[in-house]
Amino acid sequence: MSGNGTTAGDDPLQTAVWRLRSRACWADAAALLPPDTPGAALQRAMLLVERCLYTEGGWADAEDALRTAEALAHTDEERGAAACERGQLAYAATLHGVRDRVDEARAALGRAAALIPPGAAGRALLDFRRGLLAENLSRSPQAARAAYRRAHAGATAHTDPLLLSFTWRHLAGLALRDGELAEARHGFAESLRIREELGYLVGTAPALVSLADTEDEPAATRLRDEARRLFRLLGGVPTWLAAQLAPPAAGPVTA
Repeated sequence: MSGNGTTAGDDPLQTAVWRLRSRACWADAAALLPPDTPGAALQRAMLLVERCLYTEGGWADAEDALRTAEALAHTDEERGAAACERGQLAYAATLHGVRDRVDEARAALGRAAALIPPGAAGRALLDFRRGLLAENLSRSPQAARAAYRRAHAGATAHTDPLLLSFTWRHLAGLALRDGELAEARHGFAESLRIREELGYLVGTAPALVSLADTEDEPAATRLRDEARRLFRLLGGVPTWLAAQLAPPAAGPVTA
């Protein structure tokens, strides 16, 4: 989920990869990258793991890419990054009910923590993913909040705006759960602002829906309508937004 998006200093390849990724074309983005260098192999794995999280599909391709990245990793930082992706893939499979891999997720993220030193660029993403595990699988919001705050600080220090959009959003989600409406609204608004500035289209609809949950009418309906438009534009991705964006006429709301 990390990545800075496009800047004036980006090379043409990375700009093309970012544009495809941001429009939910992860396989096309991965195909642009050479498979035989550690950095490119890790990036390919990250793209295909992200596709699994957003589409609930492509698991075999992600596993293959991840095994290649693990085989090519030679430094502790590369091994740590590969372990971080391994943990994320296991987390996504568990979250979407494909298979219970929570123990594998915890072990992989623990291995990554042992390999990626505090203060390194990859540590912020690792902290964020440990927060996801704590919030959504361990049901420990306090541990999740602490991990998200560490990730937020790391993303700020290393100028990773995309990761900041995620930490803002998830910290805001915890604030909303605690009834802190103003704090939640601010965090969701910051997340949406960053994603719109980066052109991260695939993450914009979820940000719109989250912000809508903190707004009064008619602003809430306007935000959800825009999210619905983007969701359809991207072919129904992310898949897990479908239930939240179903129009009221589609049937009664169920728990």
